[in-house]
Amino acid sequence: MHIHNHFNTTIWTEHKPEFIKSANKASNKYILDARKREKNYIKEHGDFGTSYHSTPLIHDNNFIDLRNYVGQKSWEYLDHQGFDMSQYTTMFSEMWVQEFSKKGGGHHSAHVHWNQHVSGFYFLKCSDKTSYPVFHEPRAGARATKLKMRQNLKGIWPGNDLIDMRPTPGTLVIFPGYLEHEFVIDHGVEPFRFIHWNLQAVPKEMAKDV
Repeated sequence: MHIHNHFNTTIWTEHKPEFIKSANKASNKYILDARKREKNYIKEHGDFGTSYHSTPLIHDNNFIDLRNYVGQKSWEYLDHQGFDMSQYTTMFSEMWVQEFSKKGGGHHSAHVHWNQHVSGFYFLKCSDKTSYPVFHEPRAGARATKLKMRQNLKGIWPGNDLIDMRPTPGTLVIFPGYLEHEFVIDHGVEPFRFIHWNLQAVPKEMAKDV
């Protein structure tokens, strides 16, 4: 019997530690500003469960090396899937840094990034004691007809509908914007900070006017 794996969802990962130091340093002020914006809320409700979300990073040249690298890899990611990338250029829709509360409880419920061709993470502070992303099966039909998996299976199987990823500082992740993902609850044991972004593949003729 021949096995044909079609309609795959492609996720790229890479270890790129060379951006950690500069990106951490540049993002410190953004996290500090985010904490100041949430000051009144924290005073009333406490810090537990808070996710500090920065203002946009896409015009800050302190992140230009990371942006350029991510932009190029995102183009290659789409090209690898057979899209005619000679007609397109990749452009950032948004980029921001997030840090979960040191008191614990930080998380993100499952969501997608509509109308974005590529999304991704770059992890700055994390460990085996912090939160991590979980990706969901994107095919509605597969989810509707899900069966129970065999127990004690190791590794990733075609029938899995949840796949977690355990990053280390410097882990770069690229995935399609339609892929549903979440971050599990962080326990506040160690710092957890990452950069998140979305990109679109824009026709070159349109990009000239941007």
